[in-house]
Amino acid sequence: MAEPSPKPYLTVRGSGSHELEIKKSRFVCHLARVADEDEAQAFIAGVRKQYWDARHNCTAFVVGGEQPRERSSDDGEPAGTAGVPMLEVLRRRGVTDTVAVVTRYFGGIKLGAGGLVRAYGAAVSEALDEVGLLERRPVALLSVAVDHTRAGRLENDLRAAGYAVAGLEYLAEGVRIEVGVPEPETAEFHTWLAEATGGSAAAAPAGRTFVEVEV
Repeated sequence: MAEPSPKPYLTVRGSGSHELEIKKSRFVCHLARVADEDEAQAFIAGVRKQYWDARHNCTAFVVGGEQPRERSSDDGEPAGTAGVPMLEVLRRRGVTDTVAVVTRYFGGIKLGAGGLVRAYGAAVSEALDEVGLLERRPVALLSVAVDHTRAGRLENDLRAAGYAVAGLEYLAEGVRIEVGVPEPETAEFHTWLAEATGGSAAAAPAGRTFVEVEV
């Protein structure tokens, strides 16, 4: 039985940070894209080491697709006022493979439980807006073999037609172009390729990959 195709998912575009100030307390949210829990924990450890002088470095992360792993920590804030609202923002925005650390420098004015919940949630939400999100879409990976004289033009034609060029490999006998194609459109791609190259190039299955689309 064929393995089911993975589903598209949202994640952050990359690493970044965003700061806001509430009643003299500074909340600095650090975001990163991570592949698994080990990478998330390593990122958290790095932020805590860098911002060792802060009163709190609260954390939340979501990794994985169908059955995601989620963790959060209040790091000394009253229970449920930091890590949980941070995690809830990640859930609500539908992102995965994402870790957030909010560093708080206390400004001397207590915010109360409700104020902390709003502050930590806002820090993550604004950071997501600042860093930006993208959708990673699963596609079939097809390998197209073409001679050197046709490779440049075919690459341009592929991109112009909206196909994702995932890689180029230059060999003595020609060029291998890896192309990401949505699985329901593979038959259409074979037809397009035959017409675009006059039947001189063919595509062979080469697995699966993801393409990234701005949202």
